Amino acid sequence: MLKQHLQLKLGQKLAPQQIQLMKLIQLHTLEFEEELERELEENPALEIVKEDPKEDDFSSLEDAYQDEGTASIETDFDVNDYIYDDEPNYKTASSNYSPDDEEFDNESLLTEGQSLYDYLLEQIRLINISDEDEKIAEYVIGNLDTDGYLRREIKAIVDDLAFSQGIYTTKEKVDDILENYIQKLDPPGVGARGLQECLLLQIEKKVSSDKAVSLAANILRYQFDALTNKHYNKIIQKYDIEEEDLKDALDEISKLSPKVGGNFDTQTITINQEIIPDFVIQVKDGMVIPMLNSKNAPTLRVSEEYKDILTTYSHDKNSSEHKQAALFIKQKLDAAKWYIDAINQRQNTLLQTITAIVKFQKEYFITGDEKSLRPMILKDIADITGFDISTISRVVKSKYADTSNGILYLKDLFSDSLTNDDGEEVSTKEIKMHLQEVISKENKRKPLTDDALVVILKEQGYNIARRTIAKYREQLNIPVARLRKEL
Repeated sequence: MLKQHLQLKLGQKLAPQQIQLMKLIQLHTLEFEEELERELEENPALEIVKEDPKEDDFSSLEDAYQDEGTASIETDFDVNDYIYDDEPNYKTASSNYSPDDEEFDNESLLTEGQSLYDYLLEQIRLINISDEDEKIAEYVIGNLDTDGYLRREIKAIVDDLAFSQGIYTTKEKVDDILENYIQKLDPPGVGARGLQECLLLQIEKKVSSDKAVSLAANILRYQFDALTNKHYNKIIQKYDIEEEDLKDALDEISKLSPKVGGNFDTQTITINQEIIPDFVIQVKDGMVIPMLNSKNAPTLRVSEEYKDILTTYSHDKNSSEHKQAALFIKQKLDAAKWYIDAINQRQNTLLQTITAIVKFQKEYFITGDEKSLRPMILKDIADITGFDISTISRVVKSKYADTSNGILYLKDLFSDSLTNDDGEEVSTKEIKMHLQEVISKENKRKPLTDDALVVILKEQGYNIARRTIAKYREQLNIPVARLRKEL
């Protein structure tokens, strides 16, 4: 039986404009440029103004906060709002520059390159084999990953050939084609089914009577586990060799590539790839001045041409076609005004956040010494700016700053804190630096265990548990003591 009843609910929903603004804040410079180009293509009522930036646009920090675009979105359809709009252009424009205009141009960082797949196909088609064997070889090549390895089971490939290609073959036949044709191709090591086979294929291509090469091949073939676990004494005893002989063999192995397909890509090859910073941070006379990259601060305006078109259509209010056209134009004008306002809000949010970060870490930006970094979490910046923690997280995500000490990933400035023996709060980043420094100075013949590292750091005033040491070591991509051992 159906019943009617009243129920009060308190809820909060984000408007589409708010969602779009949060997405804009999250974008880094390159993504923002792409998003802006897409919006300009979709909305002809929005225009970008290309002007030469003035040299003194950022002579003072206050200039960075000029809010020149506060256009709002009209909700009622009133053509007169647009016909007799005497609002100056600067009110519907967003303008912000930094000195990086010429430094970071829009030149492409990508160029088309030959894929590993195409490179291998060119070679296999020059080999004198039957048509069926060539098709099998091509299919196997198509199953190689970007590193040049064949990760799939041969039996699965045999089944696929039967079902998708109508080629009925055997596991032995595919093995034969793989080992006698594909694995003979360039680059050496391609078509391997694992790291050991990949390295062996490369060392075997070195036609040499050199003792070190021969020993390296033997170690890879018969003592691979001992090698990967760095049980050097076991290898020395096995082959009854001197330590210097093992060093020479290890030197030959170190010249081999574990990823022979690394110089190829399925679509493009990246050349001279560089990070486009989202912020520029300058130090002048003891002052740290943050600025937006000009690519993040375009000059936008509402199209005067579209306003004129709306004026034309507004003269004929009796025509339904003209009324629909006027409504369409009005929607585009509304969208353009809102987008300009959203860009202004984005710029203001980015600037307030980077300014708070710079103020919090002023000593670091002046000295460039990572040990001067203060413990800082997202909440610290949220409290200063008044923004939500999620907003701060979106601002720092995937963003970089061009500083006098080089390109800096903003997230690297954030770290938790621990209390040392003197009762002072120190950044976990500082502790990691000390840990890395201790490990870099250790005796590589007898690397320090995590327990030994605990004792050393405790002597330096950092009372840290062993599991914390292990966690920091893993975050620094430092292996355990056994794998750091060297001859």
